[in-house]
Formats: sequence, structure tokens, C-alpha cells
Amino acid sequence: MTQRIRLTDAAVVRLRPREREYTVWDSRVPGLGVRVRPTGGKSFVLLRDVGSRTRRLSIGPVSTMTVAEARRECLARQAEPEPEREKAHPVPLFGEFASGEWMDAHWERYKPSTRRMMRHLLDKRLLPAFGSKPLDRIDPASIARWFDEFSRTAPGNANHGLDLLRQIVNFAIARGHLETNPARGIRRNPSTPRTRFLSREEIDRLFDVLDRQTRKTHREQADIIRLLLLTGCRRGEIMRLRWCEVDGDRLLLADAKTGPRTVPLNSRAGNVLERQPRGDSPFVFPSPRDPSRPRGPHLGLWYRVRREAGIEDVRLHDLRHTHASHAVMNGVPVPVVSRLLGHSSVGMTLRYAHLGDREIEEAAERIGIAIDAIMDDRGRS
Repeated sequence: MTQRIRLTDAAVVRLRPREREYTVWDSRVPGLGVRVRPTGGKSFVLLRDVGSRTRRLSIGPVSTMTVAEARRECLARQAEPEPEREKAHPVPLFGEFASGEWMDAHWERYKPSTRRMMRHLLDKRLLPAFGSKPLDRIDPASIARWFDEFSRTAPGNANHGLDLLRQIVNFAIARGHLETNPARGIRRNPSTPRTRFLSREEIDRLFDVLDRQTRKTHREQADIIRLLLLTGCRRGEIMRLRWCEVDGDRLLLADAKTGPRTVPLNSRAGNVLERQPRGDSPFVFPSPRDPSRPRGPHLGLWYRVRREAGIEDVRLHDLRHTHASHAVMNGVPVPVVSRLLGHSSVGMTLRYAHLGDREIEEAAERIGIAIDAIMDDRGRS
């Protein structure tokens, strides 16, 4: 049911959020309303005929203008001639908007590694699916089909793609192209936290297999795997490592996930770096085809290595987990481990604090044996 009242500043303040978004229309200026979201956010909107369609446009949040100012803005917009472009294209195409308005406003704020990930999602997933569609023709059903298909092969990346789609469409809403986000009701794939890490015996088997790699390209891949375990770095941090970031017994990473950080090198990691040949490439592990670029993100050797080592369920990222877990099990304080890994908060590191359960159980058993011995001695005395 359409609700009309005489809008005043006091009346707008009294509007309360409901379970669903709603709009209250002004009885004095036709087409002017206040949209109230379930989150409590309020904004002035206006209805305007564009060609054969009626569009709802955003004027601005109520926190930045009074009702009188909103009325003046509404009347001014209604008096404007209808732009020719709006007659032909009521809203921009998704591809035009994402590559234009959204990218102009957001792209520079992201780190290079984040931009690479977003560019991949745009080029390979979002633009092929939605690029040629007007923003207002993208409906929840088409997004759900796209997300389900993406999730069958890459549920984690599908979540990232959905997040990016929501962000772009939310910006389209802020620019007045849309009223609601069609991706809002779609749930992300549940993430299953993994706590897999290598035991001492598995580490021994892994290094035995790595030591048997003799071909040049295999030796380089083996050294990358060694460094992932010895430093706890992320895969991209090692594969895109530049010689200018190697500073004696430490790495000065300029493009880590949480910003620039320093990674101390133990002697084994230092030895791995020292044996890498220094050519004309700026990268420690350059691409075999184009030395001006880093090695690609995939290590084909890894699948064979983990099979021969009997650790086929281990991911490359689990080597980082292993580094952290063994640090905790060897008494390194969690805040120190957090800094070693470059975590943005200690809370992220606490997931490794329980991974020494096996060692704790063994310690409890040793303590029990020791106490039993003491009790036996008391019984004999």
C-alpha cells in the first residue's frame, strides 16, 4: 500500500526501519519520497519517467540534506529535459559500468595483487555472463544460475566473484542506476576451515622427494616449495619475489597481502635463495618463457611430489599452516607467529594454537608416568 505524508524533517527522523525496505512519499511534491532500508539507512528518492519506463533515482541520504533541499532538487530534476542517452539506454550495460564508473572510482585503492584477482574474475567470469546486459536486466535468477555453475568447480573463487558483483551493483545503486541489489539474497558457499599440517615424518618424506629432483625446471619448483615451508610465506609472495626484496637474512616484501612486511630468513631458507642463479630478470624465480615476468601461479611438480611423499591431501597453502603450527608447538608465542606470518590480527593466528594436541597428549602421558613412579616410590617407603 502506497503511504503518503507531508514530509518534514521531524517526520523523516521518526521513520523506523522494518523487516523489508519501504518508501514513504511526499504529499506536496509528486515523485519525492524517503526510502527506508532494514539497516536503518534513509535516502531521498524521486520517480521520473524515462521514455516508456518510470525510473526511481536517488537524490541523496537524509543525513546530508533537509526536506526543503530535497524538494528543490526533485523539482529541478523533473524540470530538466530528458537526456537522449537515457531515452535509448535507461541504465548502462554492466560491462560499461564496471569498466567505467566503478573502475574509475575504486581501482586505484586496491593493491596490485588484489587488482590481478579482480581483473581475472571480471574478464573470465563476470563480463562473459553479465557484460552485455543492462544493469536493471540482471535478475536474481540469472545470478543464482551463474553462481551455482561457478561453485561446482571453484566454490571459493565463486564466493570472491559474488562479492565483487555485489560491490559493483551496490555502487550502481549509489549512482542512481538501480534501486535494489539482485545479488543480495544469494548465500555464499560455506567455507570449511582446514587445519591440515605436516607432521615431522611427513616433512622428512617431502624433503626426501624434493631432494631427488634433478631437472633444472624441477629444481626451481622444488626450491619454491622448500621456501614456502621454511618461511611461511604465501605462494604469490615467493613466486613473485624480486631480488631487490632479498636483503641479507631477511625479505622486505613490498606487496604482501596485508601490506609491506619483513620476513626473517632462517639459515636453510637463506641457502635456498643463495643457490638461485642471478640473471637479467628482476625476479628470483622468473618465467622460463619470459624472464621479465615471474613464474606462473601453478607448480605442476607439486602434484607428483605430494603423491610420492604420501601426502596427496596437502595443498601448497598447507605448507604455510605447517610453518605456523610447528612454531606454536615449539613454544613460539602466538603474537610472534602472527608477525612472522604477516597476519592482520592475532585472532587469525589463534587457529594454530590448538594444533599441538598430539604433543600435549604425549606430554600428559609422560607426566602421568612420572607421577605414577612417584606414587610407587611412596608406596614402597
